[in-house]
Amino acid sequence: MTERIELKSEDDTIALGYTLAHHCLNYLNQHDDTIIIYLEGELGAGKTTFSRGFLRALGHLGNVKSPTYTLVEPYEFETFSVYHFDLYRLADSEELEFMGIRDYLAKRCICLVEWPQKAGDVLPQPDIKIELLYKQLEREAIIHPLSEKGITIQRG
Repeated sequence: MTERIELKSEDDTIALGYTLAHHCLNYLNQHDDTIIIYLEGELGAGKTTFSRGFLRALGHLGNVKSPTYTLVEPYEFETFSVYHFDLYRLADSEELEFMGIRDYLAKRCICLVEWPQKAGDVLPQPDIKIELLYKQLEREAIIHPLSEKGITIQRG
């Protein structure tokens, strides 16, 4: 069920975030659960741009910046939370334990995780992995649903 999507502009990346956010919201309206989404790609590939579109689709009106120095930025909504993690500067995966990563994952929430490979085996497996790749002057998103939950979300 891997899906490839051409992203010809920043607006396309934001639109992809909007679409997936609505699919996640549909899922959360029917399930009391946690959704884990890994965002992979080189610096500047569009991970934070995707996250901006995702959060705006859910109703967040403020800035969306990459939490590079704080590691996590929480966004509270009426019935759930979104935690945007950026693990680029993570020196040791044990730092996640010290910051209480399990507390974040134990709630009804969506976790957007940039640079998940830095976490070692501390994070659970994702429901969806999105690879954002450079493709000449454009970008490409490859969406991998990696659980039954991920497949359900991808279908909308």
